[in-house]
Amino acid sequence: MSDADMSDADNRARLIEIVRQRSYGTGVEIKLASGRTSDFYFNLKPTMLHAEGAYLIGELVLDAIAYLGATRIGGLEVGAIPIATTVAAASHRRNTPIDAFFVRKEIKAHGTQKLVEGLVPGDSLAGQTVVVVEDVTTTGGSSLKAAEMVRAQNATLASVITVVDREEGAADSFDAADIPFTAILKRSDFL
Repeated sequence: MSDADMSDADNRARLIEIVRQRSYGTGVEIKLASGRTSDFYFNLKPTMLHAEGAYLIGELVLDAIAYLGATRIGGLEVGAIPIATTVAAASHRRNTPIDAFFVRKEIKAHGTQKLVEGLVPGDSLAGQTVVVVEDVTTTGGSSLKAAEMVRAQNATLASVITVVDREEGAADSFDAADIPFTAILKRSDFL
C-alpha cells in the first residue's frame, strides 16, 4: 500500500498496533512524571524511535496541525525531540516547512548555554506560530511549562498536541489555560 493509499484512520490504527506492541504495558506499578502512580504505562520511546512508528507519528501530527499555520514545533526535552524532528521532516516532504526546536529543562553550564535549542544565532521564537508536542500526557504539566516558555518568548501558541493522552486531566488543564489541545491517541484506544 502506498502512502497515498493510507488514510488518517489507517495510519492511526497502525500506530495503535505499534504502540500496543512496543510501548504499552500493564500490571506493573509505575511512577509517572506527574508524581502519580499507575498500573499501566506508555513508554513511547520505543515507538518514536522505530522507523514506522516515527513515520506515522510525523504524518498524524502534521495532519492534526495542518490548518494552524504553524512555523515551529517543539517542546520539553526529551519526549518532544523525536516528535518535533519527524514532523519537521514530514513537513519538508509536503513542502509545508515547520522547523523544530526543543526546550531544555535547565540551561547547560557549557556550550552555547541556550534554553531553546534548534535556533540559529539571532533567531528566536518571537513572532512565530508554535505548536508544543509531548509524547504522553497525564495532567499536562510538562506541556504547560513549555507553553509558558513559548508565550514568554512572544510567540503565538497555536496548540498542544500529544501522541497519547492518558485521559487523567490534561484536557481540563489545557482548557483552563485556554490552550487548544489535541490527542492523536487516547488511553481508551487501548482498552
